[in-house]
Amino acid sequence: MDIKRTSKRLSLVLRHRPESVGVTLTEDGWVAVPTLLEALGRHGLRLTRDELGRVVEENDKKRFTIERTPDGERIRANQGHSVAVELGYRAEEPPETLYHGTADRHLAAIREQGLVKGSRHHVHLSPDPVTARAVGGRHGRPVVLTVAAARMAAAGHLFFRSANGVWLTDAVPPEYLAVPRT
Repeated sequence: MDIKRTSKRLSLVLRHRPESVGVTLTEDGWVAVPTLLEALGRHGLRLTRDELGRVVEENDKKRFTIERTPDGERIRANQGHSVAVELGYRAEEPPETLYHGTADRHLAAIREQGLVKGSRHHVHLSPDPVTARAVGGRHGRPVVLTVAAARMAAAGHLFFRSANGVWLTDAVPPEYLAVPRT
């Protein structure tokens, strides 16, 4: 089993297109593990419960959470949804500075508009520049932007932190960004 490839397929299903395998997420983004495994199997991805557990534990981005309930186990993506879900995160005080990794080809638009969430629920921010550079590198030549998160929070912007440590906010206006010249 290729953990990275399987993680990407799970992301597609749990964040963007649950209907692609015939599952329905709950209002807060969960689906029963047996339901997911059965649906994936019908669509060409046969996984055991142990293999699913390995993907959750070993994928480098910690994208998913499995939770035990009185009725069994359920799974959801930690953030990054384009489908309507309410993840139940509470606002938190961010650190002084957060970071956003992007590809250099996006810099002109970012200088003008800031960071916008697009089809996702939030803009994703990293707690350190190393993580941000890795994220940006997935999309082209990476550039790390510095976000004045504490200043944003003082101005009334809300921040949330997902289960895997990614910081989330609705948008980052240009005045809170340090964008390197390239």
